[in-house]
Amino acid sequence: MPDRLPATRVFWSLLLLAPVSLAIYATFAVVHYSWNWQPLWNYRSQFVWGWLTTISISLGAMIISVLLGFALMLGRRSPWEPVRLLSSGIVEVIRGSPLLVQLLLGYYIVATALQINSPLLVGTLLLGLFEAAYLAEIFRGAVESIGRSQWEAARAVGFNPRQTYRYVIIPQAVRRALPGTTGELVSLIKSSSLLSVIGIEELVQKVRVMNSASYTALEGFIPLAIAYLIVTLPLSRWARHLERRFAYET
Repeated sequence: MPDRLPATRVFWSLLLLAPVSLAIYATFAVVHYSWNWQPLWNYRSQFVWGWLTTISISLGAMIISVLLGFALMLGRRSPWEPVRLLSSGIVEVIRGSPLLVQLLLGYYIVATALQINSPLLVGTLLLGLFEAAYLAEIFRGAVESIGRSQWEAARAVGFNPRQTYRYVIIPQAVRRALPGTTGELVSLIKSSSLLSVIGIEELVQKVRVMNSASYTALEGFIPLAIAYLIVTLPLSRWARHLERRFAYET
């Protein structure tokens, strides 16, 4: 019903937005902050370049995280003990340590030893690997939530394990995994701000440089928040569309 009444949704959104906007305006009025937007305009090309860099890194890391997360999920469910132990160990180590530490060790130790000198490539790979560990658990939970009757029915019609996953389990698990997956992908986009520690000038780093050069404090961070919302809100909406598309009884 809500999707059939877009005008009503817009009305209530604007009605709720009005007092929030007034509260934000009153807060800044109390502290008497003096806005200066000229430096932001002067650095607009750098801002856009940083935003495009963030989007590029995020898209690459998303693809890596989904593919690797699916592979780790299959590894944790493998019938071979060494594969299960290896996959579980990777997931637990990555989830149990901070992303900042992984970036520093991955770039300055592992990448240096392998003679990989591209911060952009290393940062994208490490960010994708970090989120893959979380997606692996989301995927595993979605797959294991499928009732045993579904597995038994697939075996009854002669499906092998690969066919069972492809035609029976994965289509049902996708819908159950979508909310958690969307949350992790949104988190991935925001986590890309940490890549500045290995020399990548993404959006947040560009804003910091702009604020330092122009002696401003907040002017760059409001457009920064808007730039992130331009990416994350369509992603969330697309995920809701997929949820409705896969909304069938199991």
